[in-house]
Amino acid sequence: MPSPPTSLRFIFRIAAAALLSTGAFGAAGAAHAQTLPAGVHLGMSADELQGAVPGVVRVARQQRLAGGLAGTWRSAPVAMAGLAFEPVYFFAGAQLRRVEFVAAAQGAPDNGAAAFAELVAWGRGAFGNELASSDPGSAYAAWVQGDIDIYAQHNVDAHRASVRLVYKARQLKDASEL
Repeated sequence: MPSPPTSLRFIFRIAAAALLSTGAFGAAGAAHAQTLPAGVHLGMSADELQGAVPGVVRVARQQRLAGGLAGTWRSAPVAMAGLAFEPVYFFAGAQLRRVEFVAAAQGAPDNGAAAFAELVAWGRGAFGNELASSDPGSAYAAWVQGDIDIYAQHNVDAHRASVRLVYKARQLKDASEL
């Protein structure tokens, strides 16, 4: 299988580190932990994030999401699939629970369609077939890897076109919580 572009390998390392931190690989995964750089994993603290990601800084204005998630840290943009993706790190309960890579695509001739297609192809190679959906304004592809949800999203609105790649802690709910 061909190797993904360097920036996608970086993103995959983040996912692999997250999977290792949750124990999803078991003992076999521990042997591979030495090949990963000291990096990001879901469940780490803000202090650990600061030590793992050079140049991480607090955001000027936090993004708030359901479940108490707050996007409080960001780092330098990462070039991937022809776009510059800005990483934002979301914490809840003093633990990293979500990492979003977001790229504005309204300046791209195709509003980010090629970048989204490249991310989906990479995801298929890394995680298998996706669960996909689309409508006239957006497209979505998702994968599950152990305790991690990974998804790519493309907003095709010409004035707000964007491509997003997200790693987040999986949250299962039973019917009584809906």
